[in-house]
Amino acid sequence: MTFTILEQFFAHISFFALFLVTLTYWGKFIYINNERLDIAGKIGMIIVFLFITIFLSIRWILSKHFPLSNLYESSMFLSWGLTLIHLILESKTGNNWLGIITAPSAMLAHGFATLGLPKEMQQLLPLVPALQSHWLMMHVTTMILSYSALLCGSLLAIALCIVTTTKQKEISPTKSDINLFFYYLIHKDSEKIINNKIYSDPKKSLYFINFRKWQLIHELDNYSYRIISFGFPLLTIGILSGAVWANEAWGSYWNWDPKETWALITWLIFAIYLHTRMIQGWGKEQSAIIASSGFCITWICYLGVNLLGKGLHSYGWLPHNL
Repeated sequence: MTFTILEQFFAHISFFALFLVTLTYWGKFIYINNERLDIAGKIGMIIVFLFITIFLSIRWILSKHFPLSNLYESSMFLSWGLTLIHLILESKTGNNWLGIITAPSAMLAHGFATLGLPKEMQQLLPLVPALQSHWLMMHVTTMILSYSALLCGSLLAIALCIVTTTKQKEISPTKSDINLFFYYLIHKDSEKIINNKIYSDPKKSLYFINFRKWQLIHELDNYSYRIISFGFPLLTIGILSGAVWANEAWGSYWNWDPKETWALITWLIFAIYLHTRMIQGWGKEQSAIIASSGFCITWICYLGVNLLGKGLHSYGWLPHNL
């Protein structure tokens, strides 16, 4: 009983903490490079990561199997994966604006699990026979982690597409305060620029924004490529381990199940993206469009197929628990 109460406590407190972290990062976006908000965002994301880790650990102890047997547990693990990728990328790059994208993504995945799914789906249930295998941890863990990385990389690619399609116009000094809203993303030392009043001249302001826009495009492209390059091998390992597991469980490596088919489509989309990065003449925007399409494809593979309740992977998902 104590562990059950702790599980519920950490599930709800981690969501509340994620909500506060999301407000913090978007507060930084609005108030521009506030040092206190920088520290609060970093500490907050670490706390969220620890809370979700404790939740999953308690769930593991109570169920006596790795907590990835249904949609509730996998969504919580997806949120955990997004926070993990955020912490790794932020520590490696030193950029403090990534939470604008990663924090809301983790919060939405967490909120879908804790607030969007019925209570019946959140209860601990014994594993169905098909999931009683040592391959559960290997296959499902790599797949969900790959989804976390690919979704994060795709969101950065979408942000890149939005930035590249933004047309720059000459800026009137009387509207400079409005344009400061965009400065946080494009320059981490914008406070210094503001104090020096470089942006007061319309032409200098235009040159400044165009340069920082190019810099932001380069960063978004670089981070998106690095994250997708991390998620793609995980997806490959997940598909291969799933094929081995399928052969043990169903006597065939590949059954063209809807889940398997969409996993293959997802793999092909990101394989094409990585291939375009090696082709001379392809710009960042063209590759980003392919990566952006992978966002919808990944969600179809992870969630959309299971909502239909068809195929060999339908156990433990929405239609069977409502």
